[in-house]
Amino acid sequence: MKKSIYMLLVVAAMLFSGCASSNGNTKVVMETTAGTMEFVLYNETPKHRDNFIKLAQEQYFDSLLFHRVIKNFMIQGGDPDSKYAEQGVRLGEGGPSYRIDAEFIPTIMHKRGALAAAREGDAVNPMKKSSASQFYIVWGKVYTGEEIEGMSQRMKEVGMGELTAEQKKLYTTVGGTPFLDGQYTVFGEITKGLEVVDKIQNVATDMFDRPNQDVRILSIKVIE
Repeated sequence: MKKSIYMLLVVAAMLFSGCASSNGNTKVVMETTAGTMEFVLYNETPKHRDNFIKLAQEQYFDSLLFHRVIKNFMIQGGDPDSKYAEQGVRLGEGGPSYRIDAEFIPTIMHKRGALAAAREGDAVNPMKKSSASQFYIVWGKVYTGEEIEGMSQRMKEVGMGELTAEQKKLYTTVGGTPFLDGQYTVFGEITKGLEVVDKIQNVATDMFDRPNQDVRILSIKVIE
């Protein structure tokens, strides 16, 4: 009986965490002026995973800002031009010269806490390749059933396809940004420190969505 109960607990834990954050994924710790966050980087998106690890180990992200913050949407960082940027300067164009091929995985979605790669728009980037260094962490919103059905219908009308049953369940429970699925690559998720994302996404910003008071990444360390 004890063994059966133990196995049920193990299965429940696996279902709760989801297959994307199973053992074997690389773990990283992000220290910021607003607090500490921990993430896993998905093995299902190896190009993005390996690039992020490389930049973190080179201390590329150290001292960079969360330069773009939009409440109830996301927080964005990784622009090297932000390291010494004066207050009020518009940011978001910096980064290495290379881009990363899109790695869209239907079962990996833009749920709250997802770590995803920013990119240039479709007009200049029709293959939806990712920025080499700029990333964002999703906040989004928790949708009602009516809202998610309406969004699914609108997405269908513009040729983006309907949301799946799995997507609808996720975005009406955990929340996130469903309209970004299949448009931007998600390559990890937060495992500790979601309250830090909430704290940052609530800061006051200027007309360019840059925080009025700098929120800085102190370091990103690969721990496993």
